[in-house]
Amino acid sequence: MSGRRVSDLPVGTADARLPYSKGLMARALMGTGLAPERAYELARLIETALHEAHGEGAVTQEQVYDAAAAVLGEHEDEQAVRRLRRYQGLQEIEKPLIILVGGATGTGKSTITTEVAHRLGITRVTSTDFVRQTMRAFFSEAFMPSLHYSSFEAGASVSPAVAGSEDPNLRGFLDQTRNVLVGVKAVMERALTENHSMALEGVHLVPGMVPSSLDGAIVSQCVIAIPDEDVHARHFLVRDADSEGVRPVEKYLNALPEIRRIQAYLLERAEEAGVPVIENSDREGAVDAVLRLVLDTFERVAGTP
Repeated sequence: MSGRRVSDLPVGTADARLPYSKGLMARALMGTGLAPERAYELARLIETALHEAHGEGAVTQEQVYDAAAAVLGEHEDEQAVRRLRRYQGLQEIEKPLIILVGGATGTGKSTITTEVAHRLGITRVTSTDFVRQTMRAFFSEAFMPSLHYSSFEAGASVSPAVAGSEDPNLRGFLDQTRNVLVGVKAVMERALTENHSMALEGVHLVPGMVPSSLDGAIVSQCVIAIPDEDVHARHFLVRDADSEGVRPVEKYLNALPEIRRIQAYLLERAEEAGVPVIENSDREGAVDAVLRLVLDTFERVAGTP
């Protein structure tokens, strides 16, 4: 896959003969959706199979994947083998992969996106909030007011006369989103120009407003959601502890009704646009679901057997 480093592959380039790496093989298996513990266990079995077939000699990437497919077929199932072959194809295709992960504040999309990118060997990961922060440095509040508020507070940038009968918070969020997506589209175009893969997450990746396909790239889009309000609230408590108070929990808990309204809007738009919604009931399950979605998208777009 374009944008990957040679060292991210289990044995280097397809025609190279290099030592087998259990760690890199495990990450490849994790890239198919297997849990880390299971991936490392199978990586050891693959090492044994390679040793039995090739002794201490170096092996090619194709030989590694063939051995991995045989081990998965014996210890997992045909679906696991199929996902591995999709993953293999994803590493070899020349088109860049662009992963878009949307979702309301506090749904865990940043953590999930970072883990998915790591397992797929994607080194470029960014957020729409980073784009917003960058744009905010160039455009004053007087010129582009919505950029200077959090997504769930952007209603403060909308005057009652402009909002009319509309929900001012939703109106402000959409104004902010339209501005941020100008920068997002530039980031995606840069990825195409440089032919590198990237993962992008953020609340502004509203289905139907961000391109779901790009000529010359494979685009996989989804929305992360937390259906239960109490579970959503607990995410902010965890995040507050992890950030040591940098993102104070009271601010987000007080704004939870607005955040939940934005989530409801995102889910409505996802249904209209046919964008998959992935529930973050547990992190590993959500990561697995996003990985499978990426592999399914690759199969559909690239026509992998």
